[in-house]
Amino acid sequence: MRAEVRERAARPVRLGPKSVAALVLVSAVGVVAFGWPLLAGADSGLAHAQDAPWLFAALLPLLVAVVVATISESGMDAKAVAMLGVLAAVGAALRPLGAGTAGLEPMFFLMVLSGRVLGPGFGFVLGSVTMFASALLTGGVGPWMPFQMLSMGWFTMGAGLLPGPDRLRGRAELAMLAAYGAVAAFAYGTIMNLYGWTIVPGLASGISFVAGDPLHENLVRFLVYCATTSLGWDLGRAVLTVVLTLALGPTLLRALRRATRRAAFDARAVFGEPEGTAPGSS
Repeated sequence: MRAEVRERAARPVRLGPKSVAALVLVSAVGVVAFGWPLLAGADSGLAHAQDAPWLFAALLPLLVAVVVATISESGMDAKAVAMLGVLAAVGAALRPLGAGTAGLEPMFFLMVLSGRVLGPGFGFVLGSVTMFASALLTGGVGPWMPFQMLSMGWFTMGAGLLPGPDRLRGRAELAMLAAYGAVAAFAYGTIMNLYGWTIVPGLASGISFVAGDPLHENLVRFLVYCATTSLGWDLGRAVLTVVLTLALGPTLLRALRRATRRAAFDARAVFGEPEGTAPGSS
């Protein structure tokens, strides 16, 4: 009975209707932010030239909304916020260790494992906050930052949406997480390419973004652009994520689940009379 209670307490933070609505809203804003240049006319100007500050201004309150909705529906408290801060700080510290070297970014494996244990809502906020903190730490603040925050939020949220969070354990779970990490590492690079491709001038005509061109023609150019400019970088990120997940995954998963059980996010505070005190006494 005790083991059953402990296992139930270690489940990912559940999503309620408000949390789902907040995640859908912030994801919809992100899809529009990344994709609007593909549908813009030729006279719309340089894509993403002015939208980054507006996206950042919209992203922050939406992230707060996800946190507030999750807390109100799951009973999370200051312990969860503290864990969010610790994991974001660790992820931000890991990123500079490999960034700039063939896509070797060790923070991605931590996001996969954290999202798996803590769930999609917590994972989305963790990924976004981690990228924001790492940008401040490395001086990488720029118009690309809100797009990186969204991409990392989706990356970590996806790990929380993987099947079998209560049942799948051991080698099968590690294999699934490693496979997800590999695929998601390529997806992250592709999504960020969609941002950078529309603002880089002077590319060869076969891979350049052409504002106002038909969508299918620009998508073909985009695929060629990804294959010729970032495939090696994304491969390095995917391989490192797989290796670290398989090597360190069992230990880190146990540690995260142990911390989640002890934090008891699902346990709500109950106030009662102290022992030996009669009701109504002062």
